[in-house]
Amino acid sequence: MSAEPVHPRDAFRLDGAEEQENAFLDAINRGRLHHAWLLTGPEGVGKATFAFRAARRLLGARPDPANGILGSLGSDPVVRQVSARSHPDLMVLERVGEDGKLRKVIPVDEARRLAEFFSQTPATSPYRVAIIDAADDLNVNSANAILKTLEEPPPRGVIFLVSHAPGRLLPTIRSRCRRLAFTAPGEAMTVDFLQAQSDLTHDQAARLAHMAGGAPGLALRLAAADALGADDAAHEILRNLPRLDEGALMLLADSFRGPEGQGRFDLLFDRLSAQIHTMATTQAMAGVGDGLDRWVLAWERLRVLPYQTEGVNLDRADAFWTAMRELRSAAAAA
Repeated sequence: MSAEPVHPRDAFRLDGAEEQENAFLDAINRGRLHHAWLLTGPEGVGKATFAFRAARRLLGARPDPANGILGSLGSDPVVRQVSARSHPDLMVLERVGEDGKLRKVIPVDEARRLAEFFSQTPATSPYRVAIIDAADDLNVNSANAILKTLEEPPPRGVIFLVSHAPGRLLPTIRSRCRRLAFTAPGEAMTVDFLQAQSDLTHDQAARLAHMAGGAPGLALRLAAADALGADDAAHEILRNLPRLDEGALMLLADSFRGPEGQGRFDLLFDRLSAQIHTMATTQAMAGVGDGLDRWVLAWERLRVLPYQTEGVNLDRADAFWTAMRELRSAAAAA
């Protein structure tokens, strides 16, 4: 069994980000703390964890060198308030609502609260801090609301914007931030991380590390979401094409129903797309071109279908059966 991923507000260690933490600490020590920090890099490499570590330091938590450069004592009152979401000088904007449900975007009403939050002086801390996790989840109206705050930097205020795809952000947002880039530590370190957090075998951890591109946090979330099961299911579907087990497919289709079905649906399509991409690339490099165009078309369709399904509220089971028909056609043409 794998450990459930903890929220970044409750994570106290961050390995592999010493350069970024030193750069931030140096800015504080030199009196050149920028009012906005854009934290960029692949999903699951610790950007949000860094943001909370830096926030605790700005809010006055006592340092704990045992937990790294920006580590804080777990017993400190500031740390406890942050974990309890009750610190008066910290504001967090994220897709997860107060009811615990994941929303499609960060609502504009919440983004507009940022200006009011920074219009007030710090209540108990040296700074007021806001974390936007992730800025990629802002819609146009929300982004414009954030931009107004960035254009008029608040005194004693600092904003951390987490972004997995900074190129999609408004150029005016990017230009008003100091950027810190984070990279994945690699598959070997991620395998060690996963095995320390769970009872996964080395082979299982290696598969997950590869799926996550060497990003530890993403690999842990994939493990908790049963990405290995989805990967096995995708392998069975592709291995048996064009003949498929209708009974097994019906069970899969039924698993996509309900609030949690979207996650399982997205994960299966991600693994199907990844395996088709690997297969098509291998064939192309070997000079095998028969039916390759059909596989490329199938891959493109599988990549966009989850977004289309969620965007226009299509029935996921119907979309799944459509995809199976396309895969059968691609296999028959090969």
